[in-house]
Amino acid sequence: MQKIVTNLWYDTQAEEAAEFYCSLFADSKITDVQYFSESSGRPSDLPMVVDFELNGQKFTAINGGGDYHYTHAMSLLVNCDSQDEVDRLWSALLADGGKEIECGWLNDKYGVPWQIWPSEAYELVTGDDREAINRAMQAMYGMKKIVLQEMRDAYNGKTK
Repeated sequence: MQKIVTNLWYDTQAEEAAEFYCSLFADSKITDVQYFSESSGRPSDLPMVVDFELNGQKFTAINGGGDYHYTHAMSLLVNCDSQDEVDRLWSALLADGGKEIECGWLNDKYGVPWQIWPSEAYELVTGDDREAINRAMQAMYGMKKIVLQEMRDAYNGKTK
């Protein structure tokens, strides 16, 4: 059993959100759905808890109700293997009402904050070459979606 499981809060869209997220990542599936009881005060055909896995990692979505909102103080970070993966996830997570933030952050249509990050970019913001790192970071600060080639160019001192 996974020791720490991310729990995502929704009003009524837990199952819809879990199905959407599962469609985006390999090795993903809904593993259990529990419904409200008739005595709960919520519709008994509404899922109360939806357990699911994304790329083998466990999550729980709960239809907790209320007017709660996410902040960027916590987000789901996806380390992407390529710019194509960044582009695909960025587009899918923004579809139908998502919002671009900055530096690889976005909110999906449910308000959940995500960081869509190309793994190679980590190499461009760490290491010993402080000037190159600063150039790559400055390029990143001007981006919403991370464009790896622009960060590489900045790191290598290539200007447009």
